[in-house]
Amino acid sequence: MLSQRQDAILREVVRIFTDTGQPVGSKTLMNELPFHVSSATIRNEMAVLEEVGYLEKTHLSSGRIPSAMGYRYYLDNLVQPTSVPQDIAQRIDEDFGKTYHQIGDIIEQSAKILSHLTSYTAITLGPESSSILLTGFRIVPLNPHQLMAIIVTSDNNVENNIYTIDDDFDTSLIEKIVNIVNDKLVGQPLPKVIRMLHNDVPAILSEYMYSTSGLLDMMDQLFKKAGSEKYYVDGQLNLLNYANNDDLSQVQSLFSIINQSNDLRKLLDPSISDDGIKVRLGSELGSDALKNYSIITANYDVGHHGKGVIALLGPTTMHYSQLIGLLGEFRVELAKRLIDYYSRYDDS
Repeated sequence: MLSQRQDAILREVVRIFTDTGQPVGSKTLMNELPFHVSSATIRNEMAVLEEVGYLEKTHLSSGRIPSAMGYRYYLDNLVQPTSVPQDIAQRIDEDFGKTYHQIGDIIEQSAKILSHLTSYTAITLGPESSSILLTGFRIVPLNPHQLMAIIVTSDNNVENNIYTIDDDFDTSLIEKIVNIVNDKLVGQPLPKVIRMLHNDVPAILSEYMYSTSGLLDMMDQLFKKAGSEKYYVDGQLNLLNYANNDDLSQVQSLFSIINQSNDLRKLLDPSISDDGIKVRLGSELGSDALKNYSIITANYDVGHHGKGVIALLGPTTMHYSQLIGLLGEFRVELAKRLIDYYSRYDDS
């Protein structure tokens, strides 16, 4: 651990460098520290901080900037989240202030609000689907060669897919199939529905059809779509503000990470089981493309409907105190909106 004076110097170096983007010298610090010490004393303390790896010099200036270790120490020991200004809180309330008919609309809107407020890339993950029930299933023939399968879940989410069918498909079986699915699967949690599609339903449907594989594949895709985690990303182009645009492969890697759900899941995963707010720096993200970035993640809790995650991906030089404070307030507001949404259907 550092001394109180060294803590104060490191905190101010992070703040000033974040504000200005310029290396910080002892004379600048002398005017910003909450106590009076000589410029020589500050230089000595900065030399110690550099020796232990928390500060580093640039080639262009005698000033210092925070190292990755310095940022880590700052985030673990020194950062002080700031309160959200009243005008920002009011803007969040106004941007959320409309009627939502699908749970995904709220999650998507939350990503848009966060991205617009911060000018960074916002990622939101909806609550887990383990408690969501299947409440309705229909198959609607569209023409002799196409049909639409529709499912409704307990969070009022509607999913549908259109499928092309073979000429030898017996359309008279559709009503029987719908009745079987509604009798056996409606009212069950989506994960159980998907298991039953593989274990129980094939034997039942085989009484009516010689082959059920095509139909079950169709239904399996639809139920997995409804039960899949809902990711929304907004502000992807903001990543380019901090990327090396001369390195095409790095830019491609950045957008590959953002556009692949598995990569996003890995990016968010360490925060899923944590009730607080976490910051991970580029060196901790497992990708060279993210070495100059950091991600701030926070859980939100909607009771028995589960937990989700909100995140901001931006440069290592983000204003952490402001953004940690913002995410702390924002997750409460998002959870409140989701609970209000769920209550309309819990009570019905």
